[in-house]
Amino acid sequence: MDLKMPIEMLAWASAQIHCQFHASESRVALPAQGNKHDVQAESNTVLVPSRGERGQCVLDTPPKILFCDLRLDPGESKTYSYSEIVPVDGPPSFRGQAVKYVYKLTIGCQRVNSAIKLLKVPFRVLVLQGMPEPPFPQDEEVSPSNPFLEEEEASRRDARPLERALDMLMVTTSRRCPHMFNITNMRGKVAKFCIFKTVYRLGEDIIGTFNFSEGDIPCLQYSVSLQNEEEIQQQYQRRPGQVISVTGHGRHMESCLHTASSHFSLPVPLNVTPGFSTDIVMLRWRLHFEFVTAREPMEPPTVLQNQSEVTVWAGAEHVDVDTFSWDLPIKVLPTNPALASYMSHFTGTNSITI
Repeated sequence: MDLKMPIEMLAWASAQIHCQFHASESRVALPAQGNKHDVQAESNTVLVPSRGERGQCVLDTPPKILFCDLRLDPGESKTYSYSEIVPVDGPPSFRGQAVKYVYKLTIGCQRVNSAIKLLKVPFRVLVLQGMPEPPFPQDEEVSPSNPFLEEEEASRRDARPLERALDMLMVTTSRRCPHMFNITNMRGKVAKFCIFKTVYRLGEDIIGTFNFSEGDIPCLQYSVSLQNEEEIQQQYQRRPGQVISVTGHGRHMESCLHTASSHFSLPVPLNVTPGFSTDIVMLRWRLHFEFVTAREPMEPPTVLQNQSEVTVWAGAEHVDVDTFSWDLPIKVLPTNPALASYMSHFTGTNSITI
């Protein structure tokens, strides 16, 4: 008895990008959405990319049809490609304490006389805010197109916005100019701090130096933390004057009593979100300094010039101290997407059963 495998009939498949926004109800007061009842969104035969997602869909691209009325014989396979431009006015991917922006590529497929099945693939979006949009060159508008080079010209046009963004990043983050700060408290000068720039790309090292030799107050210990501040815009705050959410992304701590100079190096992680601003939330970056200083002068250990024996110096058992902190605002910008993707060393494969 010869049993033949049935022919598979797929009605259609499409792909679409959307950004889902979710906010903490205890921190963000969003305007009411009303009681709109969308019958189509509840139907299993209508493509709704954000079906089953929490929050609101704040950005989506028009769906692109991959195929219609596809017939597959037993053992046959078909391959389709999809490309789309992410809208430039969208927010970046962000998972904060109060707000989240998540991008997903949704692929919908439907068998004949069956419900729609969705495959959702999350991906990361980096946004460089403030990049000017240059005017379209006039010679490109009036120049005749070469039909034999259309594909090459199209790929070159698509690469230009990325090239402009990378050029702007390199110019902005390569400028070095020493910034000097006198660190003082109510008792006097503690140290002089120097940092060579305040604008960084993802993956760069933040380097700073301290000069304690010019200080009047002994510094026992200092720490430097890389932090971001997630602030809800005033009109969306659940409570007036609510506390800004602060998240740390690295810390350097060092004991520095009787030290003439010191330095630190803090890397900006590749997986964090650069600074940005939307109507609802603002993300800023800063260096947070904490100092522990002595209230009284402390004499350093004396070592004789011709002394040959080893000298052991014991620190004081009790020291009256003061503590104070200081915040230095910095800017964190995106980096080359190819570099940012290095944090993921594997190629993912996603499948859908229909």
